[in-house]
Amino acid sequence: MRTVAVIGGGVSGLISTKCCLDGDLLPTCYEMTKDIGGLWNYDENAVDGKASVMKSTEVNTSKEFMAFSDFPPPADYPNYMHNSKLLSYFRMYASKFDLLKYFRFRRRVTRIEPTDDYEQTGCWLIYSVDVNETDEEKIRGKLHSWQYKTPHGFEDKTVLIVGIGSSAGDMAVELGRAAKQVYLSTRRGTWVYNRVGPNGWPTDMYRTNLMLATIQKYFPWLMNRLIERELSKKFNHELYSLKPDHLPLQQHPFINDDLPNRILCGSVIIKPNIKEFSSDGHSVLFEDSTKVDHVDCVLMATGFNIAFPYLNESILSVKDNKIQLYKFVWPSHLAHPTLAVMGLIQPWGAINPMTELQARWAVRAFKRELKLPSRLKMDEDIHQRFEKMSKRYVSSPRHTIQVDYIEYCNELANEVGCLPNILSYLLNDFSLGWLLLCGPCTPYRYRLEGPNKWKDARHAILTQDKRVECPLRDGKRQNQSMKYPINPTFVLSFIFLVVVSLSIFIFFWK
Repeated sequence: MRTVAVIGGGVSGLISTKCCLDGDLLPTCYEMTKDIGGLWNYDENAVDGKASVMKSTEVNTSKEFMAFSDFPPPADYPNYMHNSKLLSYFRMYASKFDLLKYFRFRRRVTRIEPTDDYEQTGCWLIYSVDVNETDEEKIRGKLHSWQYKTPHGFEDKTVLIVGIGSSAGDMAVELGRAAKQVYLSTRRGTWVYNRVGPNGWPTDMYRTNLMLATIQKYFPWLMNRLIERELSKKFNHELYSLKPDHLPLQQHPFINDDLPNRILCGSVIIKPNIKEFSSDGHSVLFEDSTKVDHVDCVLMATGFNIAFPYLNESILSVKDNKIQLYKFVWPSHLAHPTLAVMGLIQPWGAINPMTELQARWAVRAFKRELKLPSRLKMDEDIHQRFEKMSKRYVSSPRHTIQVDYIEYCNELANEVGCLPNILSYLLNDFSLGWLLLCGPCTPYRYRLEGPNKWKDARHAILTQDKRVECPLRDGKRQNQSMKYPINPTFVLSFIFLVVVSLSIFIFFWK
């Protein structure tokens, strides 16, 4: 049995450990803290090297998309889980598959290097040290978003938040109810998406489907127009000083249901990019020549840098926040496929299913059940991805690891050998086939066939709507069902796709 080292006990570490066991490999997971969950395990202390969410953080993707593909979340769990609920779900997963016995807690990996016989074996040496409680010190001084935990201490303060990612939006909304005044500074603005979709249905449960993904891939101009029209129904982005120059699909999605309310109430004021701070650091001049005379605190929500401090740059190097990885998993220059990076992606959608498919692919490669392409082909793929991102997205350090949920999941599933044959299901199991074609692309579809398929995957897909409804119904209405929303964007897109397909068919038939 081959041994595998898993670095980090967050959700990617849990998934990787489980996938190793599914592949009859022996994993050892090194986790620097005393518990699982990583980012989603709330810690009231801001500890250097350990990021965690703020106390009030709720997930931006619904539970059916955050699900492990062979372990659906409890039906009564809310659709958008609080971080404590999500951590509880992780614990259930770890308990169900008995994962914790493979974890080594309070072990910090300091160095990873190839063995002397790496060229023959592909093996690695892992160096780690014990982490003591005294190593965890509170960070003080200038605050970054990962250091913000609660609004306590910000009451009656004037706060400036720099950046407009999801963390910035969450902080602005929460502090808007506690602080004296919040200013939110953004260079480019953003398009604001909501968790709540038509009829109160989770947005990703009606928007993330194969038909819309096909339209987006081949007709992005149409999808941009439809999305912009839909988002503009909520509020006028230009009036709220948020409308960017770029199109909706040219940025990572910003999801926040409450920011427009805070702006409308005046507790959050949108400001452009900062021009300069005064010499005493208390007043701020913005690029539109407006000025705030006194700011008590500045919160930097300006993103993170990719780094692998325990790896030599000859193994993994990062330049301008870009990393050379084939399909965001494999270093192309290594002689053996024995080092894989999990979860280093910025998805339009839930990251858990993508990481799971990455791990399943990695395990098959570790076991030599499949072979990666030549270095030349991998480098070509890496270059093409960077080119594609540079053409589509606004130039930004955060737009270097972007992937689209369905396209990337299907790409990985094809590598793993678990991509479902939708046409076959339409012919032999129409109810399931129709959901695979037009329904939400939840992760259970990647357990219908292929390695480590799950016998209950079909049932999980057919009952996913009921799990969405369950926490929304009270005891007096348990026998009533919510009406699944008819998405006008989907209908228009479907009609458009049918018309285009028929036109192409008729053209070639003639």
